[in-house]
Amino acid sequence: MSASLHASAIVDPRAELGADVQVGPYAIVEAGVRLGEGCVLHAHAIVRGPTVLGPRSVVHPFAVVGGEPQAKRHAGGPARLECGADNVFREHVTVHGGTEGRTTRLGDGNLLMVGAHVAHDVLMGSGCVLANGVQLAGHVVVEDWVTFGGLSGVAQFVRVGESAFVAAMSACERDVPPFVVASGNRAQIRGVNVVGLRRREVPEESVRALARAVRAVTRRGTTRAEALRSLETDTDPYVVRLVEALRRDRRLLSS
Repeated sequence: MSASLHASAIVDPRAELGADVQVGPYAIVEAGVRLGEGCVLHAHAIVRGPTVLGPRSVVHPFAVVGGEPQAKRHAGGPARLECGADNVFREHVTVHGGTEGRTTRLGDGNLLMVGAHVAHDVLMGSGCVLANGVQLAGHVVVEDWVTFGGLSGVAQFVRVGESAFVAAMSACERDVPPFVVASGNRAQIRGVNVVGLRRREVPEESVRALARAVRAVTRRGTTRAEALRSLETDTDPYVVRLVEALRRDRRLLSS
């Protein structure tokens, strides 16, 4: 089926709309926008170019997806945003394009709840959840399956690792390792994200191995280097990924 456009919607003729796209009352689609098959824009939603929304993405009222970044150094030019399939942008969400030729990117199946903000040059994976009011600053990297509690925030250039959980109202100024729970202002490691790992159907033996590894890394009186040496012989694939991240990232949270 062809796209369905409400009579009051404003759709630039230079935008590209896939099959079965629905654009609701007073929604705006700018030039340079590409909407994949089955995308839905509810009333008053705005998608600014140059932006790509993958198939079956949904933009709720008063969300603004794409557009100029809030960056003083951005000298104009295209502010690109590319989003995969099945993303949901709830009311008043804002997602900004990249700066200086870079691109803000979101993977597939992410849920951005009311009032969340994704700043310029953010790289987000798939399966992430940003609860109400979450704020991601510029150049943040969010790996797959990360969940943020409401009103939490992440500073510029910080990386949040795979399957981490950032608790509500936490402030992350340092990198968050994969698979952990981080909370507080400023955030610290509190343990393993057992709930998130089980939801991903990670094997129980790997969950237990991660718990042992995180206890080793956060144990008082032990340096991180000593803890990592003690984990070198652990062959569990999730522990191996945790150790790799702990060796790679230098701005990690403390316990």
